[in-house]
Amino acid sequence: MSVSIYLHKVYQQYCNGEEIIQVEGDTVNECLNHMTGIFPEIEKVIFIGKEKLHPLVEIYLNSSSTYPDALKKEVKDGDKLHLIHTLAGG
Repeated sequence: MSVSIYLHKVYQQYCNGEEIIQVEGDTVNECLNHMTGIFPEIEKVIFIGKEKLHPLVEIYLNSSSTYPDALKKEVKDGDKLHLIHTLAGG
């Protein structure tokens, strides 16, 4: 099963400048873990530990927000994940 991860510009530097990464998995978590296996440097900016997303990371599945249980969402062949870096501050 192939899923495309579209990377926000902020994350591309951790993936050799790639904008789209092809991964395998049945859930968002499995897909992200596949990506971090290919590009280990991105793990430290998208995860806190192994099973929790960094608070500034937002994931969309086929243009719909995956909040609040992003990592548990099921994916299917041909799905598109968008890894977004949200803004913070005040």
